[in-house]
Amino acid sequence: MISTSSTLYFLTVLGSVVALGPAAVNLRTAANYAILAKAGVSTLPPSVITGNVAVSPISALGLTNFSLALDGTGQFSTSTQVIGKVFAASYAPTTPATLSVAVGDMGTAFTDATGRVSPNFMNLGSGAIGGLVLTPGLYKWTSAVTIGSNVTIIGGAADTWIFQVTGTLSIGAGQKVVLAGGALSSNIVWVVTGAVSAAAGAHLEGVILGQTSITLLTGATANSRLLAQTSVVLQKATVTN
Repeated sequence: MISTSSTLYFLTVLGSVVALGPAAVNLRTAANYAILAKAGVSTLPPSVITGNVAVSPISALGLTNFSLALDGTGQFSTSTQVIGKVFAASYAPTTPATLSVAVGDMGTAFTDATGRVSPNFMNLGSGAIGGLVLTPGLYKWTSAVTIGSNVTIIGGAADTWIFQVTGTLSIGAGQKVVLAGGALSSNIVWVVTGAVSAAAGAHLEGVILGQTSITLLTGATANSRLLAQTSVVLQKATVTN
């Protein structure tokens, strides 16, 4: 096993599989969305989103440039940029109540992830993690985190990662988060207090729990869920949950 530290990881036995890393973060109903934001989601077409998109408590006015077509039930819309459904707090019942729960679950997940203690790795690379290989564990940075060259997340399909970022998270143009060894994007959580940004052509892996904005610039891709307590901005970007 490749490691960036001699720190031991937590071991969880799942049947006959030994999982490395912290206990998984439970997204609850927030996991039903590829993108969930409180203050709005905007797109510069054409973006491609695979999965549901939702905004709450803001109304459908917070969904910008999606060319929405309201379903006959009034509970959701469709868009040529979304392979899934689009929801807003202003749509017909029971949509507002469902979204209120999902937003609450997003907040609970953020609190859970930021509240994890005793990290295996503290301020690794002084926040400059490009070129590193990240094994399962709990990571914490008390600063901004930058990805200036490809970073590799390596581990098995049952392993978990939580990356706590007190500052901003940014990934440079054309740079990638690369998975190796069977690691799954759904088992990776980036919990970020500051803004998250992916420059043109960058690629992200993992669930993003953002306290502020999440922005993907032209040609950026994300194999993840973008769960923002403010807004999500896409510029000809691709998001796959």
